[in-house]
Amino acid sequence: MADVARAAGVSSATVSYVLSGKRPVAPATRAAVESAIDELGFTVNTAARSLRTGRSSLVALIVPDIANPFFAQLAAILQEELRGLGIHVVVCDTRARREEERALLAEAVQQGFAGVVITPFRLLPRDIRTLTDAGIPTVVSADVPFGPVDLVTPDARTATRQALERVTAAQRRRIAMIAGPRDATGGDPRLELLRGLARQFGTSLPRELVIRGEHTREAGAEGFAELMRRRYRPDAVFCVNDVVAVGAMDKARELGIDIPGDVALVGHDDASFASLVHPQLTTIRYPAEDVGRAAARLLKGRLDGRSVHRTVRVKAEFVARASA
Repeated sequence: MADVARAAGVSSATVSYVLSGKRPVAPATRAAVESAIDELGFTVNTAARSLRTGRSSLVALIVPDIANPFFAQLAAILQEELRGLGIHVVVCDTRARREEERALLAEAVQQGFAGVVITPFRLLPRDIRTLTDAGIPTVVSADVPFGPVDLVTPDARTATRQALERVTAAQRRRIAMIAGPRDATGGDPRLELLRGLARQFGTSLPRELVIRGEHTREAGAEGFAELMRRRYRPDAVFCVNDVVAVGAMDKARELGIDIPGDVALVGHDDASFASLVHPQLTTIRYPAEDVGRAAARLLKGRLDGRSVHRTVRVKAEFVARASA
């Protein structure tokens, strides 16, 4: 680092600030330091730094399904935001299994990770104490509070209301939902939000029109088929996420049911494929980019010594397309 400082004509502390991103550096100074780094082929010795600071250079991102584009995008943004600190992100896919989630928490402690960002699927708030008791900075991304930890959570009330306005304006009153499993973390807050708001539009979400399953395309297809076997078929179906919605769309096509002519379909998340399917998917956009940046800011604060936990609410947006 001293060689880089001499070549750039700055102090070693300034080089450290450029590498860590912990303090602002003038653009011209940053450019000089980066040029010196390139010329000298300087790299950070992360192993030595870990021995010196007692902290790893790795952060675990634990998600239930990395095949879901939402989580893939979240991973990319988180890595981009943390790269300036010399921190790398290890992505861990739990496949929505509680035993895998708990095993990965234990592994994060065993490996001494610098931090963990997690979207729990079947964990309980007490499980997160595995991390916090070990002093590992932790950020939870979830729809429900998760104890005394930093939280990134959606603010989807307005967007959900707008989705219901669109559906009911088309004289659709038999609202259904393909929701998550009963044992998912915190129940299903998206279902409860939809159910509560439906009453304001003079309709309801009866128990017989709620189908529960995993957050998968297959579960979406099975759930839609089940709804179409009901005596009173729904004329609008909300889905817990876009992956489930595409499964429902697959089954509708197989059954000869027109979307949106026979049944309106609404997803959640606005995954990258939502505008590519036919018909294009109407959805509630929960921006993975904003979630990733919020999680990175919270984690940086913890790494810098902040002790008070914080909650960041990320605004969801209604995206009207052809399916509803």
